[in-house]
Order: sequence, then C-alpha cells, then structure tokens
Amino acid sequence: MEDTKRRLLWNGMFLFLLGLLTGLVEQKFNNPRMGLAAHLEGVMNGTFLVALGAAWAEVRLSSRLKTAAYWSALYGTYANWAVTTLAAIFGTAAMSPITSDGHSAQQWQEGIVTFGFMSVGPIIVACSILVLWGLRRNAVS
Repeated sequence: MEDTKRRLLWNGMFLFLLGLLTGLVEQKFNNPRMGLAAHLEGVMNGTFLVALGAAWAEVRLSSRLKTAAYWSALYGTYANWAVTTLAAIFGTAAMSPITSDGHSAQQWQEGIVTFGFMSVGPIIVACSILVLWGLRRNAVS
C-alpha cells in the first residue's frame, strides 16, 4: 500500500515537472496556444496525482478495483498531457477548435489526437468515480 502511494506521489511530481518543462518550450510548438494547454495539463494532472497519492490510504476498494483506479489514473493523466502536447506539435484542430484557431494538421495527425482525447475522457472519469466510491463514508475494502 505504501509503495503504491509513493509511486503516485513520484509520478505526480514527474508529470508536474514535465508540465513545467513543456511551459518552457510552448512557443516553439506549431500551435503555441495548445502548447500552453499542454503545459497546464502537465501541471494540473501532476498535482492531481500528488493529491491522489496523499489520499490513497483512505481509498477503500477491493484490490482489483484499486488496481484499476491506480492504472486509470496514470493512463488518464499522462495520456492527457501527451495527447495535448502532440496536438500542439501537430497543430491539430478537430478536438480543440478554441485553441487551434487558424491551425490544421494532416488527417492522420488529427486521427491520432482525436483517438487519444476520446480514450482519455472516459478513463479519467471512471477513475474519478472509482476513487469517489472508495472514499465514501461506509466504504469497506
């Protein structure tokens, strides 16, 4: 249990650092506005993992559900940062019309980014539901 908490904390700080480093180069991306979004995704998702790690001992789920929550949190946070960074590099527009004003990318690039964003959404929502379920007052592991 303690090892999982430490891994969440480590990954959170690592993702936070990736977000900070992304912010240092956001003006170099094909779409700097999406680069700013990638910077923020790294910082916010890293902070989420640190917070989850701090609360991990309070999450009361079966071993299987807790494992699912752990891996979905890692996938959701890292993939969110990575896909947003790819969108900034490619300059995609399909999934982010507000931040991509005047940008467009090749169809295969749009497809990769669309698939990435479409996979992240349900997984991070499922993770949040699992964690909330494990934090309810009468939760029993």
